Amino acid sequence: MTNDPEHSRIERILAGEQHLYAELVDKYKRYAYTIAQKILQSRPDAEEATQDAFVKAYHHLKGFNRQSKFSTWLYRIVFNTAISYKRKNRQQFQSLENTFVEYHGEGEGMLEKTDRKKFLNLAMAKLNEADRTALSLFYLQEFSLEEIAEITGMPANTAKVRIHRARLRLADELKNILNKEALTL
Repeated sequence: MTNDPEHSRIERILAGEQHLYAELVDKYKRYAYTIAQKILQSRPDAEEATQDAFVKAYHHLKGFNRQSKFSTWLYRIVFNTAISYKRKNRQQFQSLENTFVEYHGEGEGMLEKTDRKKFLNLAMAKLNEADRTALSLFYLQEFSLEEIAEITGMPANTAKVRIHRARLRLADELKNILNKEALTL
């Protein structure tokens, strides 16, 4: 066992100080939600999957191998829970009545940034869930290849290849989207 303060917090939780688990939830809830959101692409489903993942992690805390990082272990649970939710809810469609449209009234500099984000999100949405997740873990959360391998259950070399190929597919999708956008101007 390492001298990681997080590991000692886990020991205290297992010893009966359950209120300390709330600190772990607070620390990791934002990115846990982000992982679920990237996979499920639905805010309510992502919130529910994230909550379920934290409950699962709490119930299986005794099985946590303290040789690895708690975050990696937790994110693997979130990833698996979100994948399970996606399999259960494959045939759901979003109603136009419940669609949320954001309005950004910022200046033109922000408009350009908003456009870039919009096109990037459109391109990311066209990728499969494994590619979206790999790119998000590597570029947004800045996990190492080894951590991504542990979270997704694939070997590190496979994760490296997936990220490379996903980046190429993302570039192709961006080119397609931007070409179509240029034709409408």
